[in-house]
Amino acid sequence: MPEPALPGAAHAGDDTVSRSAGHLPQVGEVLVVCAHPDDESFGLGAVLGALSDQGTTARVLCFTHGEASTLGETGRSLGEVRADELAGAAAVLGVEEVTLLGYADGHLDEVPLDELAQKVEEASGSAEILLVFDEGGITGHPDHCAATAAALLAARRRRLPVLAWAVPEQVASTLNAEHGTSFLGRRDDEVDLVVAADRHRQRQAITCHASQSVDNPVLWRRLELSGATESLRWLLPPPGVEETTAHTADSPGFDGRA
Repeated sequence: MPEPALPGAAHAGDDTVSRSAGHLPQVGEVLVVCAHPDDESFGLGAVLGALSDQGTTARVLCFTHGEASTLGETGRSLGEVRADELAGAAAVLGVEEVTLLGYADGHLDEVPLDELAQKVEEASGSAEILLVFDEGGITGHPDHCAATAAALLAARRRRLPVLAWAVPEQVASTLNAEHGTSFLGRRDDEVDLVVAADRHRQRQAITCHASQSVDNPVLWRRLELSGATESLRWLLPPPGVEETTAHTADSPGFDGRA
């Protein structure tokens, strides 16, 4: 299936331009912490590519091979296929290094959080910031939640900021209504940065993940609705950025996994 065109006409994501425009942090190195091959592209691709373009060294830590996916079944091991796809997408996005671990796909939340956080600490090197999926894993996926929780624990130990990709409330609501999905959207007052998104480069990275992107209408619809911007939240803000109860992972009730 060819990649759908993303029209420039009005769409559900157009209200993003009315929110506060922002700039990505100027840092020397970023570590992306994610659960599956394709998370770095499907979700974080536009932001990751932009960071690379501004000269930030980008590295990726991925906890699983994504072998439990119901998409892209072939005669070859899906975990091997997706590892190769991750390598190709990382090259497109300007990622300098990928660390792909072998935790069981779909069971990351069963691994002790301290163990996962240790893996993040080991991979963090000289990273000045961690980039993750939003609290709640964007769709509530337990693996996504566990990856973000591990990043937060490691970041607290190493005193690192954590920036999360989020989905605007209107985009989430539209996707859930049209596709019966469970996206967790964020109100405007829960978003800290709205940054320009280079969808061309992101789509190039996405096509590297052919096993997961060809038959994936929700993905393409989300990109269409999101338009030319991405929304980001500080889960652990850097010094000088005001913390609010709406934006911090220390908010009451937040347990790091949901």
